[in-house]
Amino acid sequence: MQLWVGLGNPGPQHAMQRHNVGFMAVDAIAEVHDFGATAKKFQGWVREGRLGNQKVLLLKPATFMNESGRSVAEALRFYKLGVEVLTVFHDELDLAPMKVKVRMGGGLAGHNGLRSIDQHLGPEFRRVRLGIGHPGHKDRVTGHVLGNYAKSEMDPLSDLLGALAAEAPTLAAGDDVRFMNDVALRLQG
Repeated sequence: MQLWVGLGNPGPQHAMQRHNVGFMAVDAIAEVHDFGATAKKFQGWVREGRLGNQKVLLLKPATFMNESGRSVAEALRFYKLGVEVLTVFHDELDLAPMKVKVRMGGGLAGHNGLRSIDQHLGPEFRRVRLGIGHPGHKDRVTGHVLGNYAKSEMDPLSDLLGALAAEAPTLAAGDDVRFMNDVALRLQG
């Protein structure tokens, strides 16, 4: 089984913020691939399903971003799984809007959700970095990250989430490069 975590903050006031694109990604995957009903577990919301021949548990921590690691660690402990099955979907300032990059491990880039997971489990987990772009000056970062997507971004965001969901079985199979390429191809079309 794999554990895929979408990072975000709970509550309707945060639903459309750039910081919540991780939540949006796992929701899109769950809907497109007919995952089971949402259950409240591990200080978050979980849905189980299959992507290809892989069983995947989708988790949205309800702990707020800076405590995400508690929820993730609890889920891994419950299923007696190691960090090698963990994939985290998160917003990335240092990536152009709607771009997607997958990598193992790496730095935290000031991301409180990643920092919390790193504190609980270490840095060696797979990340799906979802570009939100940088506002240009560090004083504007918080407002940008916690700001809602603009009306002009809604169609590209919908396309991004659709591409992520459509190509999710490739990611589940462990072919990160093909996943990134196929998502990019879908977004060009």
